[in-house]
Amino acid sequence: MTSLPTADTYLPGHGDLSWSATHYDLDLSYDIESNRLAGTAVISAVADTDTSRVVLDLAYLQVGKVTVDGKAPAKWAHRDHRLVLTLKRGLRSGQAFTIQVKYAGRPRPIVLPHHGDAGWEELTDGVIVAGQPHGAPSWFPCNDRPSDKAPYSIRVSAAHNYTVISNGTLVSRTRRGSGEVWHYEQDEPMASYLATVQIGRYRLAQEAGEGVPLLGAFPEDETVGYTRSFGRQREMLDFFSDVFGPYPFARYTAVVTEDDLEIPLESQSLSTFGRNFLTGEWPEMRLVAHELAHQWFGNAVTLREWKDIWLHEGFACYAEWLWSEEGGYESCDDRARHHHARLARLPQDLLLADPGPELMFDDRVYKRGALTLHAVRGVIGDEAFFDLLRTWVARHDGGTATTADFEALAEELTGRELTPVFDAWLRELRLPDLP
Repeated sequence: MTSLPTADTYLPGHGDLSWSATHYDLDLSYDIESNRLAGTAVISAVADTDTSRVVLDLAYLQVGKVTVDGKAPAKWAHRDHRLVLTLKRGLRSGQAFTIQVKYAGRPRPIVLPHHGDAGWEELTDGVIVAGQPHGAPSWFPCNDRPSDKAPYSIRVSAAHNYTVISNGTLVSRTRRGSGEVWHYEQDEPMASYLATVQIGRYRLAQEAGEGVPLLGAFPEDETVGYTRSFGRQREMLDFFSDVFGPYPFARYTAVVTEDDLEIPLESQSLSTFGRNFLTGEWPEMRLVAHELAHQWFGNAVTLREWKDIWLHEGFACYAEWLWSEEGGYESCDDRARHHHARLARLPQDLLLADPGPELMFDDRVYKRGALTLHAVRGVIGDEAFFDLLRTWVARHDGGTATTADFEALAEELTGRELTPVFDAWLRELRLPDLP
């Protein structure tokens, strides 16, 4: 077999730049007791170059049947987490086509050097899907690159005493035999790593208040704990909508699993936390703010390449500090100076603009990214800074962007030469002084 494509050097063996998805339709059936998943994926797509080969990402699951535009390809092969389709007739750049894949098996997380495990994972009594950055192929065939965003339809059949939560809006819930089919529509474009399914014995509740619906899914015995940690989400969402621009999706859901989780995770239109995040204390509260902020920074506006991860994590970390001040905790500037002093004592070997796959989720990326924003704010002033954030989201909502795009926008809106500021914070190893 000829060499297979890699779309992003930070994630070898994932993604194909020769085509893009325009819609995913996933019809899944899952048996919790046996951990068996059966699915049919229909992927509407378009060729980005002339090509006679299409490569999808799919790990561990067994492919039963593949068609392209309703007919079998000349041949297909599935190995090493890649599904390679050799076409009977080549595609021209711009040509639309449809792939259908039927598959089944026992899903499990994908483990990669530097990134650990990600993907479909069994809990004590249910399932969590943590896709960032490489876990999407553990449960559906996809073009696994963040630069490829598309709307999704997701239907999941599970036992009737379990709740299924996925991206977007629940449009139907239908009994089928001894189970139920939960149908979600994610209309706004979404990167594959942000697609998720959460299955568990959850209590569902909708928070009071006007505006964007806020939903909670949590264990029956954790009503008090849920209120303790998530009771101010409406305030957070209203504040972030003011400083970042309107919330970008139809609703937001916070899922709290029965199991403890090491870290929470964001997916598009929802975030997932473990039971251990229900103390209501600042270390947990900041993460509630962090994951909510990702709906703007990471989900609505998604990095084009993984090297620009600070555009997600630095922005969400800065949102924590903004909420700290708004919520009556420490001021944003106090948070910034505390973390600047802490970073100054750590090794100065991280290049924020290109940290490398081994350091892309290092805490210094989060904190130095946030400090970069605080430094820019200090140089251009509050009015220009928050106008920059709102314009950034509005201009790139539903799409992807780069660090260069952010720098260019900052200079466009302010009419100022900001290269020295960005160079110092993004492209030098030494930690600069704060303004």
